[in-house]
Amino acid sequence: MLYSQYMKSSREYWPRWAETLRHYQLHELTASLLEAGSPLALLGAQALYFGRGLIENDQLTALANTLEEETEARAFASFLTHQEQASL
Repeated sequence: MLYSQYMKSSREYWPRWAETLRHYQLHELTASLLEAGSPLALLGAQALYFGRGLIENDQLTALANTLEEETEARAFASFLTHQEQASL
Protein backbone atom coordinates (compact mmCIF):
# COMPACT_ATOMS: atom_id res chain seq x y z
CA MET A 1 0.00 0.00 0.00
CA LEU A 2 2.74 2.46 0.93
CA TYR A 3 4.59 1.64 -2.31
CA SER A 4 1.59 2.49 -4.50
CA GLN A 5 0.99 5.72 -2.58
CA TYR A 6 4.60 6.74 -3.07
CA MET A 7 4.51 5.96 -6.78
CA LYS A 8 1.46 8.19 -7.12
CA SER A 9 3.35 10.99 -5.45
CA SER A 10 6.39 10.54 -7.71
CA ARG A 11 4.11 10.80 -10.76
CA GLU A 12 3.05 14.22 -9.54
CA TYR A 13 6.55 15.43 -10.47
CA TRP A 14 6.40 14.08 -14.03
CA PRO A 15 4.97 17.23 -15.68
CA ARG A 16 7.69 19.35 -14.05
CA TRP A 17 10.42 16.90 -15.07
CA ALA A 18 9.04 16.73 -18.62
CA GLU A 19 9.01 20.54 -18.85
CA THR A 20 12.63 20.73 -17.70
CA LEU A 21 13.73 18.03 -20.14
CA ARG A 22 11.94 19.82 -23.00
CA HIS A 23 13.56 23.10 -22.03
CA TYR A 24 16.99 21.53 -22.47
CA GLN A 25 15.81 19.46 -25.47
CA LEU A 26 16.61 16.21 -23.66
CA HIS A 27 13.10 14.72 -23.65
CA GLU A 28 13.56 12.54 -26.75
CA LEU A 29 16.92 11.17 -25.61
CA THR A 30 15.56 10.52 -22.12
CA ALA A 31 12.48 8.72 -23.46
CA SER A 32 14.64 6.56 -25.74
CA LEU A 33 16.97 5.55 -22.92
CA LEU A 34 14.11 4.78 -20.55
CA GLU A 35 12.14 2.79 -23.13
CA ALA A 36 15.20 0.69 -23.85
CA GLY A 37 15.40 -0.32 -20.19
CA SER A 38 18.84 1.16 -20.02
CA PRO A 39 21.11 0.04 -17.19
CA LEU A 40 21.99 3.72 -16.95
CA ALA A 41 18.61 4.29 -15.32
CA LEU A 42 19.45 1.85 -12.54
CA LEU A 43 22.90 3.39 -12.12
CA GLY A 44 21.31 6.84 -12.01
CA ALA A 45 18.91 5.67 -9.32
CA GLN A 46 21.77 4.31 -7.24
CA ALA A 47 23.72 7.57 -7.64
CA LEU A 48 20.68 9.53 -6.48
CA TYR A 49 20.23 7.26 -3.45
CA PHE A 50 23.91 7.71 -2.63
CA GLY A 51 23.61 11.50 -2.96
CA ARG A 52 20.65 11.50 -0.60
CA GLY A 53 23.13 11.57 2.24
CA LEU A 54 24.33 14.95 1.00
CA ILE A 55 21.07 16.45 -0.22
CA GLU A 56 17.70 15.34 1.12
CA ASN A 57 15.06 16.16 -1.45
CA ASP A 58 11.67 14.52 -2.06
CA GLN A 59 11.93 15.13 -5.80
CA LEU A 60 15.31 13.38 -6.03
CA THR A 61 13.97 10.43 -4.05
CA ALA A 62 10.95 10.24 -6.35
CA LEU A 63 13.23 10.36 -9.39
CA ALA A 64 15.42 7.59 -7.96
CA ASN A 65 12.35 5.43 -7.33
CA THR A 66 11.07 6.08 -10.86
CA LEU A 67 14.42 5.14 -12.38
CA GLU A 68 14.81 2.06 -10.20
CA GLU A 69 11.45 0.54 -11.19
CA GLU A 70 11.56 -0.49 -14.85
CA THR A 71 7.79 -0.25 -15.27
CA GLU A 72 7.76 3.27 -13.85
CA ALA A 73 10.72 4.32 -15.97
CA ARG A 74 8.94 3.08 -19.11
CA ALA A 75 5.71 4.74 -18.00
CA PHE A 76 7.57 8.05 -17.65
CA ALA A 77 9.09 7.54 -21.12
CA SER A 78 5.58 6.99 -22.47
CA PHE A 79 4.43 10.13 -20.65
CA LEU A 80 7.21 12.11 -22.32
CA THR A 81 6.35 10.71 -25.75
CA HIS A 82 2.61 11.28 -25.42
CA GLN A 83 3.04 14.79 -24.10
CA GLU A 84 5.29 15.64 -27.04
CA GLN A 85 2.73 14.29 -29.53
CA ALA A 86 -0.04 16.26 -27.83
CA SER A 87 1.92 19.50 -28.12
CA LEU A 88 2.44 19.12 -31.89
